[in-house]
Amino acid sequence: MQNTELATRRTDAISRGVGVTTQVYADKALNAEIWDVEGRRYIDFAAGIAVVNTGHRHPKVIAAVKDQLDHFTHTCHQVVPYENYVRLAERLNNAVPGNFKKKTIFVTTGAEAVENAVKIARAATNRSAIIAFTGAFHGRTFMGMTLTGKVVPYKTGFGAMMPDVFHVPFPVELHGQTMEDSLAVLDKLFKADVDPNRVAAFIVEPVQGEGGFYEVPRAFMAKLREIADKHGILLIADEVQTGFSRTGKLFAMEHYGVVADITTMAKGLGGGFPIAAVTGRAEIMDAPGPGGLGGTYGGNPIGVAAGNAVLDVIEEEGLNERATALGNRLKQRLQSLIEAVPQIADIRGLGFMNAVEFNIPGSKTPNADFTNKIREKALAKGLILLTCGVYGNVIRFLAPITIEDKVFGEAMDILEETLRECAAEA
Repeated sequence: MQNTELATRRTDAISRGVGVTTQVYADKALNAEIWDVEGRRYIDFAAGIAVVNTGHRHPKVIAAVKDQLDHFTHTCHQVVPYENYVRLAERLNNAVPGNFKKKTIFVTTGAEAVENAVKIARAATNRSAIIAFTGAFHGRTFMGMTLTGKVVPYKTGFGAMMPDVFHVPFPVELHGQTMEDSLAVLDKLFKADVDPNRVAAFIVEPVQGEGGFYEVPRAFMAKLREIADKHGILLIADEVQTGFSRTGKLFAMEHYGVVADITTMAKGLGGGFPIAAVTGRAEIMDAPGPGGLGGTYGGNPIGVAAGNAVLDVIEEEGLNERATALGNRLKQRLQSLIEAVPQIADIRGLGFMNAVEFNIPGSKTPNADFTNKIREKALAKGLILLTCGVYGNVIRFLAPITIEDKVFGEAMDILEETLRECAAEA
């Protein structure tokens, strides 16, 4: 079987609305490596977009799933509940930042977690407005794409968005948007467009994912919490991409000394199996009435089993510390290339959630063509990379945190070779 043959079949069979980054068709995978249907090996620096933080087919995750398969695969928790759902909820209630009683619900996807967080916030506050940020990504459902702060490709052609959602510029000093600028816009929003007493929640990614891996400035997060408390607004932390050791902490909010009222999570929680969660203050989570939350597959026992195993792996293998060490090594390697690659405008990232941004040398003009050339050339050399950012000029690095040192070193060599070649050809 050939990749080109499958690509033709895919084009004929699947909606063009489902885009793909590569034409590499997977046959098998293990930890940080993927082999395609033609037998070629790739080093995976995408991890299913921050899903397999614990690596492809981690033995403990697979063993937990196999054990669950021998018991049952589905009963619908709302019909016949099961213990491992309760156990995983208890563990998340203890793990999510915040020194207060918490409760949890399970759903299936990150977008679904965001949708439910909004529902819960509205029910708890009896308010309807939500404030999000430019550059944010919160999913492709109608509420998710309305909250998302990027039009193309997420909102194009889908008609009117959901009402009562407002956007404030995300503070990125590299792009000339300071924290003070963003706060001034928020103040103007409260004066011109929405009464703060009608706002149910702020929703923010501690580190923007699709938006370019920009961190929320520490002072800005503290100010958001202060403003939220002043007006009775809830703070929702979207940790779908930042969660589960990706930033060197179990949750990125641990870097801030500020706690959210509601936390959404998915991706890394399931280690490759679909599961998502919303965890928050108990009194807020109890605001919706019985039956107001849930879903047929919400908290599927297979995903729950995987989630419990993922938490075990993170603790047993010290993945928070591992993420920090790997991220430091990656950033040091990139720093060593600044002179040889003048297109590098910024190197950043918490833990092993890292990015490098490229501009046209000597300017502040984003260089998306150069960025995509790096992605393509690296793929040809056997390294899978992802781009991101509002301008498409950012390479984001999301390799499994369990990647072996030898494989990581090989990936660094490919990355350096690729960057040097692209810079020389520019």
